[in-house]
Order: sequence, then C-alpha cells, then structure tokens
Amino acid sequence: MQLEKILTAGIGELDLCDIAVYREQGGYAQFERAVKELQPAAIVDIAAKSGLRGRGGAGFPTGRKWQFLPNNGRPRYMVCNCDEAEPGTFKDRMLLEYTPHQIIEGILIGTYAIGSRHAYMYIRGEFKRGYETFMKALEQARAADYVGERLFGSDYSVELTVHRGAGAYICGEETALLNSLEGKRGEPRLKPPFPAIKGLYGEPTVVNNVETLGYLPHILRRGPEWFAGVGTPKSTGYKIVSMSGHVQKPGNYEIPLGLPMRTLVYDIAGGLPPGRKFMGIQPGGGSSACLFEEHLDLGYDYEALAGAGSMLGSGAAVVFDDTTDFVKAAHSLVRFFAHESCGQCTPCREGGNWLEMTLERMLHGRGVESDVDMLVDVSHSMTGINLCPLGDSIEPFLASVVKRFPEQFYAYVRTPQTAVAV
Repeated sequence: MQLEKILTAGIGELDLCDIAVYREQGGYAQFERAVKELQPAAIVDIAAKSGLRGRGGAGFPTGRKWQFLPNNGRPRYMVCNCDEAEPGTFKDRMLLEYTPHQIIEGILIGTYAIGSRHAYMYIRGEFKRGYETFMKALEQARAADYVGERLFGSDYSVELTVHRGAGAYICGEETALLNSLEGKRGEPRLKPPFPAIKGLYGEPTVVNNVETLGYLPHILRRGPEWFAGVGTPKSTGYKIVSMSGHVQKPGNYEIPLGLPMRTLVYDIAGGLPPGRKFMGIQPGGGSSACLFEEHLDLGYDYEALAGAGSMLGSGAAVVFDDTTDFVKAAHSLVRFFAHESCGQCTPCREGGNWLEMTLERMLHGRGVESDVDMLVDVSHSMTGINLCPLGDSIEPFLASVVKRFPEQFYAYVRTPQTAVAV
C-alpha cells in the first residue's frame, strides 16, 4: 500500500540533518513566513482549524490547548516533550535522529504562535545519539539566524534551550517534566493549576509532543483544510505508528488516521510470520488495553479505539500471535510501570509492586487460584486515584488479557494437594 509521507519524507534517502539539505526541501520557509507575515493568533487559528491533536498520548486538540493561555502579560514558555519511553514507542527517536531541523522549525513556529520568546527541548537521557544530532542541528539553525535576536529583521527574538532527562519514564508526564526542568524531583504536580496557567517557573506554559510540533510547518504550507481533510472528522491528519511484535515488517509507518487496523497489520506491516495465528494487538503503547480479532476492522483513530475500550495513545501498535504467553507479557509491562513509579502516590507505589510480585510468584509456580481475580481487582482499585496516569496504566492491558485468556493465567496456578489424614 502506497502511503503519503509527511514527517517521514526523505528519511533514509536524504541527509536531513544538514540544514542545507533541509532548506532545499523548503525547510524553515514557514517559520520565516510566520514571523514576517502572520500574527501569532492567526497561527493558533490555523492549528485549531486543522484539527491537529496531541500525538504524545492524550490526543488533546493543539489549538485549543494554546488558547487556554491567559492574557496576563506574563512570560510564556513552549516545551517540546521528547522524553519518549512508552513501551513499544519509537517514533520520536526516529524524528530526533533523522530530521532534527523539522523538529526545530515546528518548535519555533509553536513558540511564535503562543507569543513566547523561550522554548525548551526536553530529550530522554538515553537518546545520546539523538541529543548529539539535535545539538548539531541547533548550532546550524543558530548560525543561520533562525534562533536568536531580531529574526528576519523583525523585533521577534527566540531562544531554544535543550535539557536532557535522567532516565525517568515519569518525566514524560508534563508536570513531572516541568519539575525536572526546574531542577526538582521528577514528580507529577497536583492539577489544577494546569501548566497553561502555572507551568514552568510558575508562568503560563505549553507542553507539546515532538510529532505534534513537527506537523506545524506542513500545515502552514498546505493549509489547515488539507490536514482537516485527511482522516476522520474528529481524528484529522496523519499519525506515525510504531509497529512491533509478531509482524514481518516492524517499523515506523505514517498513516492517515482512520485506516483499518487490518490494513495496518497485514498490508503495511507485512502480516504475521507464516503459520502463525493473530491473537491480539495493543494499539496505543504499554498503557492501552489489548484488542482482538473482532476489532481488526476498526479504524485506527482516537474515537474508534476508545469506543472499543482501548486507546490510540502514543501510536505504538504491538501485535501478538499464538506463541504469546500473556502472563509473561503482562508481567513484563507491570514490572516496567512498577519500576517507573515515582512513589509519590501510595496506590501506584504499593499496588504496582504488589501486582509485580504476584505475577512473578505465579510464573515461578507458586500462584494460587485467587491470584487471578486479585490481579484484576487490585489493578482496578488503583485506577483513577493518583496524581498522574501512570498508576492507571497498569489495568488496561492486564485486565483485557486476563478476561480474554483466563486459561493461560490459571495454567500457572498451583493445583492444591489433597489433604492426607494422619
């Protein structure tokens, strides 16, 4: 199936890390046009009309998010979230390593649109290669006068600061990220106030994902109607999907939202290995519930997946065939979330650890029959009562596979020994 490439155009074919190559493709032209010809409010309106939604996981409308900023005369900040660590997700890393100037231009357009003069790029600490690539690209952009004072002869100035994380998944949550930027512990904040009101250094702040900001130059160039005309009425535009698991062609694929998942799995990702049977797909990263054969004809978009009890999330689709041990798969994810809990909220800190220990005990042949129901009950009881969604991330996949494949979980339960009278 032939797909139109937007953010992924030229990757693997052109050296888009070179600013000269990027500019030959029209790079930075939209940022220059924005500063010279457009008012910030016009760009906010364009983003809203395009229907662009956050590509980091929550899927919140980008233009509306920008419109929440108060007109109080205070400094504003734009923060680009590149702390990608959701299990199964590897799209932002690709963009960071292969097309950094596209990210920089998107950040600069977004920064200008919200009336900010200082942007921050928060990069996951493990992305050493991506960080080095981005820093070189930023030096090129600065030398070409795309970052700095009085750009293009206007009175607009902008600074872009890069900050590396220290390996904490929790810092992908926007308020924990802001705490980390301020030099504090990476722990989520109580909301409200939301970052749009009181964010970085207590000032109005917008936090956008790498992929979200990357689409801005293209929306400005081709118009909001173009982007809004792709996908579904509520899930507009394109999305990079990280395909992995039991497929023959894993990788990042840029698709129009609303594309049937069956097409995504079988036509685009090459289908399952020969002789294997499809058992399930986790469509939105480690935090999403598993979907099954009867869901394959659903469109890959926010509304359709939510209606089926899962979510699009970060756009990471993990496929499972009939060789999958779902008890081991659940243990792997629960162990990850338990380890990455910041420990601030008791349900997340204690519940995640308890679920991990229970699954580990089952895998070692020491499980009891009540453990299976307890896994679902505990994961549900720790959902919706934490400061951030991490504690809620354990239930969806675990509960969905326990319900679908109970026999796999009961197979790990120890058979009670018959009592012998003495």
